Parts: sequence; C-alpha cells; structure tokens
Amino acid sequence: MDANTDQSPTTTILDTLPADSIRVPNMPIHTFIQEAEDLHHWCQKDKEALTGAGLNWSIIDDLPHRARLLREAESHWFRERFSREEAEKEWNQSSPRAYELRDRLLRAMRYAFRNDAAILKRVSQITAGTGHADMIQDLNDIAHLGRDNPAPLQAINLDLAELDLAATLAQEMGSLLARVHGDRMENSSAKIRRDRAYTWLKLAVEEIRACGQYALFNNAERRNGYTSQYFRSRRAVSDDAGSNTTPEAAL
Repeated sequence: MDANTDQSPTTTILDTLPADSIRVPNMPIHTFIQEAEDLHHWCQKDKEALTGAGLNWSIIDDLPHRARLLREAESHWFRERFSREEAEKEWNQSSPRAYELRDRLLRAMRYAFRNDAAILKRVSQITAGTGHADMIQDLNDIAHLGRDNPAPLQAINLDLAELDLAATLAQEMGSLLARVHGDRMENSSAKIRRDRAYTWLKLAVEEIRACGQYALFNNAERRNGYTSQYFRSRRAVSDDAGSNTTPEAAL
C-alpha cells in the first residue's frame, strides 16, 4: 500500500480529536507502546468474553496500527527535541563571542564618536535594550552605523572587518536563536501529532482495559492482564518503601 494512502485517513482521525481530549503522556512512550502491543496479544484468548460484554473487536485489531503510528510520531518529536538540544548547545558555545564583539564595538564607538552628539545618541539607543534578540539586533545596527561612519573608527585603528563580522554574526545568531525558540514551543507540529497519536492509542487501551476488567471480574489471572504493568510496578515499589519507613523516618 502506498505510504501516503495509508497516512491520509489516520491524519484525518488524529486531526478530528477534540482539543480538550488530548492527553500528555504520563509514562515513557516506549513503555506505553509495548503495553499496548502486549494488550493486543493478551486479548486474543478473551475474545468471546470481551465481545460478549459489548466491545467492538475492531478496536483490538486496530491496536498495532495505533501503536505503530505513535512510535513514528514519537520518533519525529524526538528528532525535533534533539535538534533543539543541538541548537542550544551551539548557542551556548557561540553567544559569548557575539556578546563580547557587541560590547567591544560599542565601547569603541562611544570613544570614536565622543565628539559627535548625534551619532553618540544613536550608539546610546543601540545599548538601550536587553536579551538575546536585542543583542542580535545590536550587532546588525552596529554594522550599519559603523559602515556609514567609518572615518572616526579608522582614526582609533579599529579593524573595519569587525563590522562585517558583526553583520555576519547577527544573521547566524538570529537563525540559531530561531531554532532554539521555535523547537521549544509547545505548539510544535511534531509534539502536537505525538500527543494526538498517544491520545488515540490511549483511548483504545483504556476502553479495552475497562471492558476486560468488567468481563473477567471473576478471573483474577486474566483480569490482571487488563491493567498497566508499569503502574503496578511503581505502586509495588511505593508500597515497599512505605512498609520500610518507620514513624520517625516518616516525620
């Protein structure tokens, strides 16, 4: 089957999920996907009991597809997060140099233009703001101001090539900061799709588990398969920790 044909109906389903129904994962995604796939296998022996309790068997047949979709969506979101982390690392390495260049050029300009009130006022305006975005704009403004008024800068032996460097850094750092900020946003399309894919699988898992716990109420061994192993394990650890806590330690 063509990949685009396979994805189109799924995309429509995910896009139609109500915004207020979207869940945020409360356990590791890989663990949740594995539990969903394990649930699909576990259900096979209970088909008669589950369908007898009103469960539409198609939702069980659909579990592998939903799990596969979530795995792909998580991979896309992981790559985006990794890209953000790489951008942040690069920013942390490069930004000190950009700040140092800005401060050094502003200091040179305040000295070079000390007898020109009009230009000195423009230098003061450049120094007014704060923050990373402001620093990037400062570099670009400095480059323009210096290129328009080179003589006083040459008089103090400033290398005018640094103005070109300031303009170049402004472009590079602007793009880098956009990567850091853009990938950090909660409305990232990759994150939205991951959360929607998670919700779609979660809804199926919850419906199947609820039916299994009802239909197999009198069969503890089978009923146990319709709960989350992840949260059972966490509760067990919590219970063990609590049982080993003395009243004094609890205080």
